[in-house]
Amino acid sequence: MKTKAFLYAGLLATTAVWGGSFVVMKDSLERQDVYSFLASRFILAALFMFLYRPNSLRGLDRKFILRASVAGLLLGSGFIFQTFGLTKATVSNTGFITGLYLVFTPLIAWIILKKHVVKIQWLAVAVATIGLYLIAYNGISIGLGEILVLISAILFAAQIVALSEWSDGKNAYALTLIQILVSSVIFLLLTIKDGYQLPPDGSVWSAVFFTAFFATFLGFLIQVKAQSMMSATAAGVLLAMEVPFALVFGLYFDNDPLTLRIISGGTLVMAAMAMVIWSDTRKINLGESK
Repeated sequence: MKTKAFLYAGLLATTAVWGGSFVVMKDSLERQDVYSFLASRFILAALFMFLYRPNSLRGLDRKFILRASVAGLLLGSGFIFQTFGLTKATVSNTGFITGLYLVFTPLIAWIILKKHVVKIQWLAVAVATIGLYLIAYNGISIGLGEILVLISAILFAAQIVALSEWSDGKNAYALTLIQILVSSVIFLLLTIKDGYQLPPDGSVWSAVFFTAFFATFLGFLIQVKAQSMMSATAAGVLLAMEVPFALVFGLYFDNDPLTLRIISGGTLVMAAMAMVIWSDTRKINLGESK
């Protein structure tokens, strides 16, 4: 139980870092192209992982490598669609639509894998979705950017479901590293047309380092480990806390206005998170009592 509580806290810390990354990346993407930035970020993250555990890929079987590669393909594709969407849509629309992966996650698990989703978790998904809408609503318009971000939300949801199926807690490091390596290859291949660009200045290098070490290396490692101990639906709701955290950082760094609607939305998302944690805790307690 203590381990799971620690992972809950770690996953929430990860969403805080991811929320902050929106602010960090927005300015950097104006000075370095999308593919080069993502390639720099993921290559550096892979380097950190190799330096920490140089022998982590030894002794892996073909099935594991294939599954990890599929998860990496979903992850890398999700980032491409999201990042391009961010350059063509408003931050508020991007934040809300990205957060819809918490809706797609239980749907994918239910339709494709026939996973049972308990009523309280469906309720948590609904409450969190309303909360995200209140936080991010600024007049939702449907354009190319919004469509790209919606595709990214579906891909991220599929990756969350895949991790919940394939992560057993013991293979977290190798699973994370392979995902990052596959994503790095995808981003590098996409730089071929216009050529890879190094970060142009110290500010962009700082953004690359921050997102590589904290948001990618540590963030994805914690996500993979945490999802070995919770359902895909629960993980989706918890990961949706990325949006309220992005709001907090926007309020602090960009002086975004704080309104009653935004406060209400944030409260609903946190209530949904509490429902999921209560549901998981109750399930554990019932299992122990039997």
